[in-house]
Amino acid sequence: MPAPASRVPISALTEWWADMGVGMDTALVEALLKSAPAREAAEELSQSAAPAAPAVIRRGARTVIDWANEARAQAKAATTLEALAEAIRAFDGSPLRAACEQAVVYDGVPGASLMVIGEGPGAEEDRRGLPFVGKAGQLLDKMLAAIGRTRAENAFITNVNYWRPPGNRNPEADELAVCRPFVDRMIELVKPKLIVAAGGIPAVSLLASKDGIMKLRGNEYAFSTPGGFQAPVIPILHPAYLLRRPQDKSRAWRDLMLIEKRLAELSSG
Repeated sequence: MPAPASRVPISALTEWWADMGVGMDTALVEALLKSAPAREAAEELSQSAAPAAPAVIRRGARTVIDWANEARAQAKAATTLEALAEAIRAFDGSPLRAACEQAVVYDGVPGASLMVIGEGPGAEEDRRGLPFVGKAGQLLDKMLAAIGRTRAENAFITNVNYWRPPGNRNPEADELAVCRPFVDRMIELVKPKLIVAAGGIPAVSLLASKDGIMKLRGNEYAFSTPGGFQAPVIPILHPAYLLRRPQDKSRAWRDLMLIEKRLAELSSG
């Protein structure tokens, strides 16, 4: 009779999946640990935890340009942040939509002078419907608190992509393109004094830059929406990156000091 599965390799595997944002059936894990052979447990776990392939929801001859144009029309028609959020949740143009639990639109205080724009939702964000609520979000909250900002009082948080990519991969160009009109319109409605691009993907997307985050961070860039709203953008290292490389937190601290200084100047000007 084969020996029961060892808890050590299975526990390590499930912890790694959790860090990567892959969903799993915890009841199944416990049952497998108690009764199944190690090889069979690993095989069944892999099948149950593997993320589903993204559903392709573009129909007929519609292209990315078509969907982006539709997003632009819907975004322009939204005169309030609430109406814009409803339009995003109802939008069919992202190929990621059908594979997610929900759209993750924003959190924080509408009209806040500081707007943080991240990359997109992970597993925890997809479950709760709010941006930056996982481990990286907890670090972001601490970073904001260091300069006297919280999402409950004086900060607004959103993303350049509203639907979770499978396996937490980076959003692709077409996925960002169909979201961009909503991103621009959200900026116009919130009217922040300063935008923080948290990570390389939002920084490169907003600024249409070919440089990576290490070159972009620590500097301020002019930004304007198609509707004519203007605000400076300061890129920073993504909190998830800082969790992997805590030795770079000194760079993040310098960026936070720049953000605090510029907010004070912009608020008094």
